[in-house]
Amino acid sequence: MRRIISILLENEAGALCRVAGLFSARAYNIESLTVAPTEDPSVSRLTLVTGGSDEIIEQITKQLNKLVDVIKLMDLSESQHIERELMLVKVSAAGTAREELKRLVDIFRGRIIDVTNTIYVIELTGTSEKLDAFVNGLDRKLIVEVVRSGVSGIARGEKSLRI
Repeated sequence: MRRIISILLENEAGALCRVAGLFSARAYNIESLTVAPTEDPSVSRLTLVTGGSDEIIEQITKQLNKLVDVIKLMDLSESQHIERELMLVKVSAAGTAREELKRLVDIFRGRIIDVTNTIYVIELTGTSEKLDAFVNGLDRKLIVEVVRSGVSGIARGEKSLRI
């Protein structure tokens, strides 16, 4: 089962490495990982997507809580949350493909952010499923390059991950 875990950790050298090391040492997979400083520059927020049974996720969270750099964590999948991912797609856009690509971008509420005679760079944000659907809607021969940020998430309502 897919889980989104949000972690507040000390913003210092090696903290991310220790979190990743915990996963690799136990042969757990990290599907995506996003990390950046918070409003407090001494604290970073790390959002990771992983998979596993409830028992495995419980084990992961217990092990993460034992790490000295981890301040607090929350499994966003346990309650209502908002998640977004950013994707940049470079596509070949020549001839008749240009108009078709513009229509597809409009349908998915994306933006064309760079244009040349033969290339479009498209920006799209949304859930992982939405981004996957967009890529699947493209002719594979047109795709030049795809870059995805990984999931960022936040709990809905009053629930928050704060120190």
